[in-house]
Amino acid sequence: MHDLISQQRFSKTVSHGRQQVLLVDDQPLSLAFAAAEIEDICHPIQAHSGEQALQLAASEQPDLILLDAHMPGMSGFEVCRRLKQDPRTAHIAVIFLTVLDEEVNEEQGPRLGAIDYIAKPFSPAILRARVRNHLLIQRQRMQLQRLAQFDGLTGLANRRSFDQVLSVEWQRLIKLQEPLGLLMIDVDAFKPFNDHYGHQAGDQVLEQVATAINRQMQRKHDLASRYGGEEFACILPHADQNGASIIAEGIRDAVQDLQIPHRASTIVPWVTVSIGAKSIVPNVSSSPKRLIAEADHYLYEAKNKGRNRVIAE
Repeated sequence: MHDLISQQRFSKTVSHGRQQVLLVDDQPLSLAFAAAEIEDICHPIQAHSGEQALQLAASEQPDLILLDAHMPGMSGFEVCRRLKQDPRTAHIAVIFLTVLDEEVNEEQGPRLGAIDYIAKPFSPAILRARVRNHLLIQRQRMQLQRLAQFDGLTGLANRRSFDQVLSVEWQRLIKLQEPLGLLMIDVDAFKPFNDHYGHQAGDQVLEQVATAINRQMQRKHDLASRYGGEEFACILPHADQNGASIIAEGIRDAVQDLQIPHRASTIVPWVTVSIGAKSIVPNVSSSPKRLIAEADHYLYEAKNKGRNRVIAE
């Protein structure tokens, strides 16, 4: 998914789908003991210092961090403070593991953003229970985020995510002075399809079209979204007008190649799409609304000229 959602944005898991827990302790035996206790409920990764913990947290995006508060050099409290200040890691839940028992130290962790505190030496059963519970909470939170960011029918980013990503990419590409491409896509004669085949068949078409569109999003920052109804939109960072047109033609071909029967169409006897493609270099004197308006203009031009085509400047 796009960086903001893969993001960006969503916890990273190992290839077999298990959640990751980062263990941070300067004592190798403590690390090995904790890892052995939780390895059947998650995938533990280990850091032996605060500096290493910060690097792994940013690169691996674990679902949970178990952090020793008392370490030489950079303390766990300082690590937590830096984690919460970094946008890449601020969302990661932190549990302190520490032998410190003074009330002021117990309160310091929550003030820094930690969600729990386990005193050492800890019971293996308590450690496992806390990790299991917090990982469950994390899974539930991620499911709620997914519901808020993705379209329930097609699985693509929803309109809210589209708006967020377009705004972020606009600002990013202003700084880089690189082009930003946008495709506005409409399923041709969709109302007649629904009238002829029924709404359930219409939903299946939207799912199939969405899959065909998403398969063309092969570059790192590309994002396909359901814009509304039978309309889709694709954000194409770093794509100039020619590049956006090529991707648009690939989408049009991919949908047509599905050969979904459409007897109610006056264009061809299967489902097709019309696409408006536009690319501009963002600048501070304009806004993403301009890009949307221009791509939308080309979409309507494609529809007015007979549909099943791409119109680009």
